[in-house]
Amino acid sequence: MKNNEQQPEFLFDKINYKILLIGIGVIALGFILMSGGGSDDPNAFSEEIFNFRRIRLAPTTVLIGFGITIYAILKNPKKA
Repeated sequence: MKNNEQQPEFLFDKINYKILLIGIGVIALGFILMSGGGSDDPNAFSEEIFNFRRIRLAPTTVLIGFGITIYAILKNPKKA
């Protein structure tokens, strides 16, 4: 066989995959921040579910993570 066989071409470049993994990590961090705050007793109400971390910080972190992943998908590695 000759050397004129084509190498498989990936859809994204290495930088796109790195940015995508960072975005997925930020999304996972957001969901980890949302977890917890439950009560051991189902009859007792816990105000802990309404704190800043679960209402503001975690959803904002998830949205930023989605923004990063969308950027990684739309980024054209061919342009300088």
